[in-house]
Amino acid sequence: MPPRPSTAAVGSRPRVWLVLGAALLTVVSLMAGWWLGQLRLGSRPVDRSRLELEKQAIRLRADVSRGQASEGQQQRLLQLLLALDDKAEATALLERMADQQPERWSLRLMLAELRRDQKDPSGAEREVRQLLNLKPDRIEALQLMALLQLEQGRGPEAEALLTKAYQQASREKAGAKSLAIGLLLADLQQRRGQIPAADNLYKQLTAAHPEDPRPLLGQAMLRQQQGKTREALELLERARRLKPNQPDTRLDDVAAAWGLEPLRRAKGAKTPQDAIKEPPGRRDP
Repeated sequence: MPPRPSTAAVGSRPRVWLVLGAALLTVVSLMAGWWLGQLRLGSRPVDRSRLELEKQAIRLRADVSRGQASEGQQQRLLQLLLALDDKAEATALLERMADQQPERWSLRLMLAELRRDQKDPSGAEREVRQLLNLKPDRIEALQLMALLQLEQGRGPEAEALLTKAYQQASREKAGAKSLAIGLLLADLQQRRGQIPAADNLYKQLTAAHPEDPRPLLGQAMLRQQQGKTREALELLERARRLKPNQPDTRLDDVAAAWGLEPLRRAKGAKTPQDAIKEPPGRRDP
């Protein structure tokens, strides 16, 4: 892994931190373009297709303006507006949808991401704070807020936010929640260059959740960033051995991304005796 990027570099690669967060958390599937990525209809359509999309949008706009559009129709109009790159109208529509359906917190989160996509970090923060005011430990909102603060060079604020949430979850003995927030905090510390703190937190999480491979995966990423490839590989192997009968493709993906696949295979190669002992039908993950 390359050295820790500067704040400007972070801004130019906004999804890097989120991809790692998704790999570590698994529960996080709604960050940094995930909603927008699902809603976009692929690449910009050719002219004929664009005309058809515009016709659909005109019809749906009329239904929305008359208050006769169903939730599904509003969602479809939102898709069309994003496909047509009409982000201003998409934002207005999504804001109205979020206000009308406050129980669907994912709409507010998507609105925050859309504002961020339009270079409106203060507006994005405003939306996320509404979510955190209602539920301070919502993982997706914490992750997006920390990202927004990090992108603006406000790393200490992001760390304070996650530290407070992590300590609260730990006091409440909310195991899964404290692990998820702890992984976010350790990753943030790593990206801010606080290597000893991140390493120590990963070890704490490993000790507190010995059957979960994610803290080991995070620590392996930290070792790779330090250039300690062999140690990173050993940590990946430890993570894999936690659930030998439940292959975790994330581990292989990380190893392959680092160019570690040949090393992994060499280290995990079986002797003929091992092959004989292996249960029928079982294969390396």
